Amino acid sequence: MAISRNKVVVVGTGSVGAAVAFDLVMNHVCDDLVLIDINKEKAWAEATDLQHSLGYSGSKMKVTSGDYKDCKDADIVVIAAALPYITGQSRLDMLEKAAGIIKSIVPAIMASGFSGIIVVITNPVDVMSYYVHKLSGLPANKVIGTGTALDSARLKYHLADVMNVDPQSVHALCMGEHGDSQVIPWSQITVGGKRFLDILEDNKSRLNNFHINSVTENIKMIAYRVVNAKGATTFGIAATTVQIIKAVLRDENKVIPVSAMLNGEYGEKDLFIGVPAVLNNNGVKELVEYHLSKNENTELKKSINILKEYNSKLKL
Repeated sequence: MAISRNKVVVVGTGSVGAAVAFDLVMNHVCDDLVLIDINKEKAWAEATDLQHSLGYSGSKMKVTSGDYKDCKDADIVVIAAALPYITGQSRLDMLEKAAGIIKSIVPAIMASGFSGIIVVITNPVDVMSYYVHKLSGLPANKVIGTGTALDSARLKYHLADVMNVDPQSVHALCMGEHGDSQVIPWSQITVGGKRFLDILEDNKSRLNNFHINSVTENIKMIAYRVVNAKGATTFGIAATTVQIIKAVLRDENKVIPVSAMLNGEYGEKDLFIGVPAVLNNNGVKELVEYHLSKNENTELKKSINILKEYNSKLKL
């Protein structure tokens, strides 16, 4: 009986793609890892460097550089290719150049005979996930954008720090665009099973310096501060992407806020946006639809309308 091996391909070996590859290797998430880049020497160098790390890991992984034909039997292809961030840009400002990159990549992936799941990191990730879905012809459940998963991790870390509790005790997430119009549904956040809004009400003296609007703005803007200081966010997005990959490869049925296709949820359809989704080896199994407050619904609609506007700019 043949022993099956799972395979992940990472397209784009810049700072983000290389960090994703390193995280995959250090956690032995897959058996075969292939790196692809327009700069073949860079892909070779990253793969070779990762190979040299295996001697101390005890891992039996195989890491190579390759080309798009290697996508044919891949379980997951990660699209991490992007142009460098320009100071002052929003993620949506990157649309035109990002679309050009995606259009050069996706047809080549599909020409290999690929039929697995694509995980999209390239910003603006919600619009690019929609574009990947349209270009690839893959069912919507087989295209997953990293969406607001990283924003949610930032929020969980912040709230755990404020409350001085383990982040695992905090259930919090961001929704909407992975960008300036994202929404934090405070009505849904709990710490130790207790609604965070009730915690604020019951602990006014202890949490008198906690201001929801300030935290919301900080979670939106923290990525820009990191990028301006070091050129890119790498470790956070790598860990986020690998959690998504693990949920798929290991059939975890894990709920992660990712960029996924709406099919009537929140009264909308035919767009990708950050929402909590159940992920397993079919990709997006289903979406978790929250009962949001009136104000949260209004803010989410604004985010949806912004993404619709930018989706309309794609040349489909």
